[in-house]
Amino acid sequence: MNDAQNPMILFDAGQRLRAAARGRAMGTDGDFLRAEVAARLEDRLLDINRRFEAVADLGGNFLPHVGMPGQPVAVQEPALALDAGSCDLVISNLCLHWVNDLPGILVQANQALRPDGLFLGALFGGETLHELRHCLLAAEADITGGAAQRISPFADVRDLGSLLQRAGFALPVADMDTITVSYEHPLKLMQDLRAMGETNALTDRSRNFLRRDVLMRACEIYMERHAGPDGRVGATFQVLYMTGWHPHESQQKPAKRGSGQVNLADALKAAVGKDQ
Repeated sequence: MNDAQNPMILFDAGQRLRAAARGRAMGTDGDFLRAEVAARLEDRLLDINRRFEAVADLGGNFLPHVGMPGQPVAVQEPALALDAGSCDLVISNLCLHWVNDLPGILVQANQALRPDGLFLGALFGGETLHELRHCLLAAEADITGGAAQRISPFADVRDLGSLLQRAGFALPVADMDTITVSYEHPLKLMQDLRAMGETNALTDRSRNFLRRDVLMRACEIYMERHAGPDGRVGATFQVLYMTGWHPHESQQKPAKRGSGQVNLADALKAAVGKDQ
């Protein structure tokens, strides 16, 4: 069975590599969002009273933006090139939304950590580019009577905590930011996405180029729906953050079920008495 026939292979690895190479060839114009999220990840690390000596950067999008020493690691499924227990910190900046087997990669990241080592990751969430997604669908439906999915699906923050738990992380936390970028025209947004290497790499994507009339209609709809008073349009990038620790006996643990010392019925009676 090839990748196109396998429902578990959502993304085409070859297409991802071609898109990334094309983006690099366009220069550094597409780096601004990775740089911004790298800075936010670095802020989170500075809040932790810990010196991380052995750092693995999954995807290589973090270290170049913060000047921190470490090892860039290519995320090539199914296996990460990391030895077990070799890292104090495994970090990933805006690449894991392209992974077919995210649970498997998280398990391997956990295995690469030493006891009490930290995993910290940022990836795009489900609201990312919702404006562009809806405008492309509407334009294609208007002109051709059908619509192909031209923007990849993204993860939901509600799923990430359970994924971290399933991967064996202790103290898992998932949260999110929303970054809105302003553009003078939707075509400039699409140009930035090409420079980022963030273009369609779905395995079952349409192999036909987007028709020019569909593209122009999508831009018209985008301007109609999302232009502000200054004539510029916004593009939403929802960034999801994952934090988890490799288990260690020193870590805080939840109290055992039934270990509470206060009787709930008595507490409720006391609360009712105060209200009266």
